[in-house]
Amino acid sequence: MQLTTSPAGRLAGRIRVSGDKSISHRGALIGALALGDTVIHNFLHADDCLHTLACLQAMGVDVDDRGDRVVVHGRGPRWRAPSAVLDAGNSGTTMRLLTGILAAQPFGSEITGDASLRMRPMDRVIAPLAQMGADVVAEGGGRFPPLRISGAPLRGITYTLPVASAQVKSAVLLAGLLAEGPTSIVELTQSRDHTERMLEWFGATITRESLVVHLAPGPLSARAVVVPGDISSAAFLLAAAAALPGSELTVEDVGLNPTRTGVLDVLEAMGADLLMEQTAEAGGEPVGRVTVRGGPLRGIRIGGALIPRLIDELPVLCVAATAATGTTIITDAAELRVKESDRIGALTRGLRALGGEVQERPDGMEIYGSRLRGGRVDAGGDHRMAMAFAIAGLLARGPVVVEGAEAITVSFPEFSQALQDLTRRS
Repeated sequence: MQLTTSPAGRLAGRIRVSGDKSISHRGALIGALALGDTVIHNFLHADDCLHTLACLQAMGVDVDDRGDRVVVHGRGPRWRAPSAVLDAGNSGTTMRLLTGILAAQPFGSEITGDASLRMRPMDRVIAPLAQMGADVVAEGGGRFPPLRISGAPLRGITYTLPVASAQVKSAVLLAGLLAEGPTSIVELTQSRDHTERMLEWFGATITRESLVVHLAPGPLSARAVVVPGDISSAAFLLAAAAALPGSELTVEDVGLNPTRTGVLDVLEAMGADLLMEQTAEAGGEPVGRVTVRGGPLRGIRIGGALIPRLIDELPVLCVAATAATGTTIITDAAELRVKESDRIGALTRGLRALGGEVQERPDGMEIYGSRLRGGRVDAGGDHRMAMAFAIAGLLARGPVVVEGAEAITVSFPEFSQALQDLTRRS
């Protein structure tokens, strides 16, 4: 599918974006481990999260999808053996978090995904689970899916994450919930903490001391979950508005978890006029509104501890950097190479195809501010690349045609409509 976007005068209006993908996944998985019925409001009905629900249903977890809310009828810590191979689709979150749970189940299972997911390394999850006593084999050369999991009794461990990864941390915590004895995770840099917050919301004994998370195994009780708007989805619109002078955009009821708001810090550092206001808290997650007014941006350095707080938003920040004055330098972001695509390589090729001046680095990029001319680019099956290149069309001198735009349904099905509703020509 193609998506064509054209130069915009500005973005203006107020909007609510789709429910947070990370929180929707975790609400379903943790709700399935709890006793009782978990009602999830504003669940993200996008491909990744729907694959999580399908996997749960394949293991005997009853799920009622009522449109405005999803009800997960928890089975507690023990599920039913699936009768077929589980399919995570394009969702790394589904595969990695489920693997942590499946490692402790009293049955064998296998989980796979689409061609893109089968190229994403899983050894970083397999290694700590093996220390806990799990038997997980990656059929794809020892590193890649499909994963064959032989359920076994697990023991709690203390594990130091070699890289900041919320998915690995979450897989170990969910395994630890079902293990014998406490589990502790040491982070070198804090990654997003939705799993810790939600486990505590469901009654788990979990604490954080600086960069160490401690979890004691124990039962969970069902709770209602209200999913805020996804800051990662909002980031595409906010970055576009920041780069288009005359824009004024407000995103309402969006998640403002500080482990996810690095994109807002970067836009402010680039010179954006931005206001963030917390208005509520839902399930331990801060929620509020963000308003941005467009104006001139400047290139900056992005790296270090900031990277885990905006790893998914870097593609659109790279696009915004083409509209900035000066050079934007991104470092310490090698994790981008093992996402749904090699996002460093894909961004470099794509922005160059659109007339951008970009220098690729092993762990990042240098982007020289120079207005894109437009053109045609392939998203390569990556939803965030598709949306980033679509935003490029708003900032360029000419239209941008994005091939493979169907990937956007993975996380933000209403993206195209949102652009139409907010774009003002001038």
